[in-house]
Amino acid sequence: MPVKPFVMWPDRRLQTVSEPVEEVTGAVRAIWTDMIDTMDAMPGVGLAAPQIGVMLRLAVVDASDERGRAIRMANPELLHASVELRSHPEGSPNLPGVHAEISRPRAVTVAYLDETGARVEKDLVGLWATSVQHQIDHLDGRMYFDRLSRVKRDMLLKKARKRA
Repeated sequence: MPVKPFVMWPDRRLQTVSEPVEEVTGAVRAIWTDMIDTMDAMPGVGLAAPQIGVMLRLAVVDASDERGRAIRMANPELLHASVELRSHPEGSPNLPGVHAEISRPRAVTVAYLDETGARVEKDLVGLWATSVQHQIDHLDGRMYFDRLSRVKRDMLLKKARKRA
């Protein structure tokens, strides 16, 4: 499948809440396949559909060392998040060349529809948990830098503009 182009910040789609997926169909599975190919080409550990201009609540995550273990999620939602936080540098192909250290819950339980349309609840830890939270932020119209203080966010965006 083809690698899709990224929507570039500050495109309004990156600040828009995505539409829920009513049913997992062949068209949804094809979008997931394109998303995985695009994620692997970055290379990255996750991708949300709005990042490639598809305004549906679809995400893929693959934080495995060997790749090929992507989790396909429709309508992902966090059910539980650990109190313990984990910091990790986060970035986005939608705003290339910059990143920031973001603290998020170290472990989460996420519910979603899988590729068969079944509702699944899955516990994720470490980079898997960080990535799924990052993708859900995208689905909610948020970028990772929205979690920074105003001063740090402004500095990051100024640096990104200089690189462009």
